[in-house]
Amino acid sequence: MRRLIYIIPLIVLLAVVGASIVQMKSGKPANELPSVLINTPIPDFTLAPIKGRDDGFSTADLKGQVTLVNLFGSWCFACLTEHPFLMRIKEQNLIPIFGLDWREKDPDAGPAWLAKWGNPYTRIGDDPKSKGAIALGVTGAPESFIIDKKGIIRYKQIGPITPEVWDETLWPIIQKLRQEQ
Repeated sequence: MRRLIYIIPLIVLLAVVGASIVQMKSGKPANELPSVLINTPIPDFTLAPIKGRDDGFSTADLKGQVTLVNLFGSWCFACLTEHPFLMRIKEQNLIPIFGLDWREKDPDAGPAWLAKWGNPYTRIGDDPKSKGAIALGVTGAPESFIIDKKGIIRYKQIGPITPEVWDETLWPIIQKLRQEQ
């Protein structure tokens, strides 16, 4: 019985190490949370505009063309990291980007942040109570979603959009979706 006390922790340790090795060999990031909403219609939501804008957006705005929905907040350091690349996407007119300004404590914070860093968004919805974020299954900021012409969520990008993520993942998906009927 005494030996069992020493063997059980060893068995648990070996199981954890084995699971870690399997995860590493899978090639998938351990922190990646797959979305159950992929290949389903985007849930209905309507967001009011951020302060100083006349138009928010709703899911109806996302139909008829391939779009990118980007969740950001002025408080989000990683959002600031990805923002210059979003501006480049807008300047090159590659895809309409719709923004969800998420969980701002001060209604002036998001508009001030965009005034300082630039506005890459076609439309921006104010999402202080996470109505849009919950509908999309957001786990943190920044997150982005590719929506196809029919309003179907086709891809979820967790974390900042970088040139590498764009070139290797997002842009090829967007080009393929644009070819679909």
